[in-house]
Amino acid sequence: MQMPTLWAQLGSIMGSLMFLSAILKSFPPFSLIRGYLRVYTNRLTSRLSPYVRISISEYSGDCRAFSAIQTYLSDNSSRLANRLKDNFLRNTQNPLVLTMDDNEEISDEFHGINIWWVSVVKSHEMFLNLTFPKRHRDLITSQYLSHVIEEGKAIAARNRKIKLYTNLPGRGSNGLTSIDWKHVLFEHPASFDTLALRPEKKEEIVKDLVKFKNGKDYYAKMGKPLKRGYLLYGPPGTGKSTMIAAMANFLNYDIYDLELTSVENNMMFRKLLIGIESKSIMVIEDIDCSLNFTEKRKEKKEKKPEEEDEDDDYRKVTLSGLLNFIDGIWSALGGERIIVFTTNYVDKMDPALIRSGRMDKHIELSYCCYEGFKVLAKNYLDVESHHLFGRIDRLLKETEMTPADVVENLMPKSMEDDNESCLKRLIEALELVKEARSRKQEEEEKKEEDEGNRKDLSAEEEEGEETRNLMTLH
Repeated sequence: MQMPTLWAQLGSIMGSLMFLSAILKSFPPFSLIRGYLRVYTNRLTSRLSPYVRISISEYSGDCRAFSAIQTYLSDNSSRLANRLKDNFLRNTQNPLVLTMDDNEEISDEFHGINIWWVSVVKSHEMFLNLTFPKRHRDLITSQYLSHVIEEGKAIAARNRKIKLYTNLPGRGSNGLTSIDWKHVLFEHPASFDTLALRPEKKEEIVKDLVKFKNGKDYYAKMGKPLKRGYLLYGPPGTGKSTMIAAMANFLNYDIYDLELTSVENNMMFRKLLIGIESKSIMVIEDIDCSLNFTEKRKEKKEKKPEEEDEDDDYRKVTLSGLLNFIDGIWSALGGERIIVFTTNYVDKMDPALIRSGRMDKHIELSYCCYEGFKVLAKNYLDVESHHLFGRIDRLLKETEMTPADVVENLMPKSMEDDNESCLKRLIEALELVKEARSRKQEEEEKKEEDEGNRKDLSAEEEEGEETRNLMTLH
């Protein structure tokens, strides 16, 4: 056969095949067959490949393990990766922490085995893909991954900085509502030395915290989870949030600020609890405003059974769900942990929520006292004694002013303000509060007096009416 004839025949065959392929593509069964072929081709390729890939998602499984792996890789990627990205926080004086960029690959070695990690982002979800030789599967899964997690935890402990977490709603990879912890560095300077409290109360709180921190063996001996509850209550501006900051700095614990109103149900609440690390303070501020548990319980008693069933799917976090976390089976989750509730109105709290064993220590933060004022004067004016202190002491005993208001009047307002002008401004503010309190008291006394006079007049009128009725009968 001559060469030109052969090429002509091959061209004819190829044209026929392309024509048949175009016709077959128009039939639905061909698309189905092509899908099956792709699946089986991928399986065959996977079996023939000498490598295994493990994909680890930030939203599945134990997020603490993912965080430990990420810390381990961040430590290595700053030395090995070609492309890096800033994985640190804004507005901080600390150095940048660099990690490998998206779709960047770094290599690792374990017992002479070469291992590759790739950071991948899909649909706002981060994955860490691990690739290694198939023949070392058992060693990698049983030893290497544990090694990476433990090393990551050790690195995190060495570089530990206090973090402030909050729960933010979002969308998961499946399109459903998801909620996870996001954090920033916690750089609040509060300490027990700067709190406007009586020295004996400070000492009492510090001793309680130290006893808890060193009480791991004691709690284990009692058979109790290593947790402690604190209820901080008092008027607004009395330093409840500052107290939490001082506790975190003293213990070197992270803070998890839980916003209950953004948690849809008990299941989502438990998912958040799983993500809370050990050595942390979980805070629910203004819990009486977050969820009115007492009213919900009253409403539940008044509802019919069928109405309760209809509301189950739409109910927020329930009292039982919260109590189960505080002292139920979920209370042992997460290790060393402090739980703090704050409220401005302790009388509105459900007694079941704040009883002993749940909120172990109740701390009242009230209006500023003279000892608290002296701490603030030292902090803001760097003055420990002054001839005006005696007058301020008398006024503080006669009035009610929060530490926040004392600070507002005590702070210098301009470069010309000296210590005496600041103290005089505070005295003026205290005298105004005293006058307002006196006027209010006089108004209340007058109101009570008028109310008493009206009652007396009404009683006299009723007595006169009864007398007239008796005279009419006789």
